Amino acid sequence: MFINRIKEIKRIRTALQQDDSVLLAVYGRRRCGKSTLIKKVITENDIYFAADLRERSLQIEAFAKTIGRVVNGFSKLRYPDWDSLFHNLKNTLNQKITICIDEFPYLVKNSPELPSLLQNIIDNNINDKYNLILCGSSQQMMQSMTLNSSSPLYGRCDEILNVNPMLLGWYNEYFKKNAIETIEGYSVYGGVPRYWELQKKHQSLADSIKYILLDPDGILFKEPEMLFFDEMRTSVLAFSILTLIGLGCNRLSEIAGRLEKPATQLNRPIKLLIDLGYVRRETPFNTSFKSTKKSLYKISDPFMNFYFSFVVPNKSRLEFGLIEQVWNEINENFNQYVSEIWEELCRNAVPRLKIEGKTFNPAQRWWGNGTNRKPMEIDIVAESTDKSTLLLGEVKWIDNISVKNIINELKAKIENAPFIQNQKVLQVLFLKQAHENNSNEIIIIKPADIIAVLK
Repeated sequence: MFINRIKEIKRIRTALQQDDSVLLAVYGRRRCGKSTLIKKVITENDIYFAADLRERSLQIEAFAKTIGRVVNGFSKLRYPDWDSLFHNLKNTLNQKITICIDEFPYLVKNSPELPSLLQNIIDNNINDKYNLILCGSSQQMMQSMTLNSSSPLYGRCDEILNVNPMLLGWYNEYFKKNAIETIEGYSVYGGVPRYWELQKKHQSLADSIKYILLDPDGILFKEPEMLFFDEMRTSVLAFSILTLIGLGCNRLSEIAGRLEKPATQLNRPIKLLIDLGYVRRETPFNTSFKSTKKSLYKISDPFMNFYFSFVVPNKSRLEFGLIEQVWNEINENFNQYVSEIWEELCRNAVPRLKIEGKTFNPAQRWWGNGTNRKPMEIDIVAESTDKSTLLLGEVKWIDNISVKNIINELKAKIENAPFIQNQKVLQVLFLKQAHENNSNEIIIIKPADIIAVLK
């Protein structure tokens, strides 16, 4: 079942419909559906080649054979290098086609001359009979080859598409589950389509977690190792950082102390984890992002969050076969885990919501000392785009709650919030279950409302 990717498909098709030949770069995290997306766009007369880590000569031979299925006789010749292959392709084609090279970084590892060769081909219009799509899961390498000003391919791409994990609403579209089940499932598998396919093979979320994540033979048991394989020379430091964040070490000083390393040595790997979408940096609302003392680091990707919260700390027991034992412990803490994902989903949804006619800038948490000098935290704070209004919200993922008590808590926080100036304040509760609202001052937002806008 293919859903979404509407924007990506439109941009690729628009580019390929141009009269001139184009170069497209498509990159993104593994298993996000890049290959499926491209196959959805190209035709049976186009060429799709999936590269691997074989030696250069074997890759050239395999590529020639792939072309030979579309271009008669092309693979009968022996090509000593990539240059001769691409030049003969120009001489052989009698109609324009599209060529997609998937996992292009694999080719570059064994043929580092390829980017310069393609630069020459494009600059001299040697590819006038074919479009090129370069696709790769190594986000860092693809960005370097296309966005780095020192790269031969810099400035030559007609489109550079980053295929990100999909949003919550598409998970709901795929599974057709109720709102609570949607939030719970997304909290484990995030927005990666391949994970959704694997989950759908099981009757329940619990069954899927035990079979594909907790079982040492499960297909996702070592998934982060595969994700980091393409991005880092060593995954040890990345694993260590994510493990510590998963255990609750959220400050740079804490992470550095546990690793017994200077904090300055962690800036680069943490930045890479942020760029890859695995970690996010939080600062309190109305605080300069340059302030490092108040910065907290959280795992932003739901799958990675679940993995480093529950799988990594229990790997020894899981390897020993104690899957049910570990699952029972996860199940006891599952609502608390989902509540953290739910809170972040609500913050992400705020700029997409229109509340009392107002639209809002991206939402943040706020923590610190109130005007009464007591420490407090506000789950969601966002300023309206016209700066006239502040949205302050409490987020709860609990079945049986006293809405009255939560309202009183929020009002007390508003009274002591030091950042409120001459602005109207909207009081919003983000709740797991629908509740009767007898207050004209309070707005209640439910899971279905969040799901509807996160698409």
